[in-house]
This record gives sequence, structure tokens and C-alpha cells, in this order.
Amino acid sequence: MTNVGSCHCGRVRFEVDGDIDSALSCNCSICQRKGSLLWFAPRAAMRLLTPEEDASTYLFNKHQIKHRFCAVCGISPYAEAKSPAGDDMAAINIRCIEGIDLQAVPVKLYDGRAK
Repeated sequence: MTNVGSCHCGRVRFEVDGDIDSALSCNCSICQRKGSLLWFAPRAAMRLLTPEEDASTYLFNKHQIKHRFCAVCGISPYAEAKSPAGDDMAAINIRCIEGIDLQAVPVKLYDGRAK
């Protein structure tokens, strides 16, 4: 299944292939503030529909995760990083996916604050 998502204003739009069978709610300092519900997919399964430069990047702590956001509306639709195995991954904020029933997606809690 191809899922389409975007920031609020639409300046950052993307497609990502895969079935959203669960999401992760992390309590680290950034995820807790953003309220993201994350679904992980191979980065190759995600395609930007807008220019790469339309997504700004925020790095902090160990600078291992590129937190991508729209500089116009401030919404963070995805992040990019390496998996523990070294694969390129995308952490998709499913709150930014069009037409998704958030109540139907099981959410797992992750204690990122303790990591």
C-alpha cells in the first residue's frame, strides 16, 4: 500500500510504501514535545514529492537522526537515520499520513528518555 503524507501547509509531501501495522510513541525530549507517532520504513520505500530542500533538518545530541520539518508551518512529518543494522530508515510521523484512522493503529510505548 502507498501512503501519502505531508506537513500542514503541504510544502513537504511524500509517499511511503508499506502497511502501517503499529506505531511507536517515544518519550524522548523531542518526540514528547512533538507528539509524534512513529512508523519505521526503509528509506528506499519513501519518496519525496516536493524538493529535498523544502524540508529543513534539525540535529541534536549525537547528530545521528535527521529530524525533518517544514520551515513554513513547523510540522515534522518524518526523520531519517540508520537502523541498528546500518540500513537507511525513515521514521514516519503517522499523524501526517492522509486518511489514516489513528484509533485503529496499535501504539507501543518506547522509553527513549532512558536511552
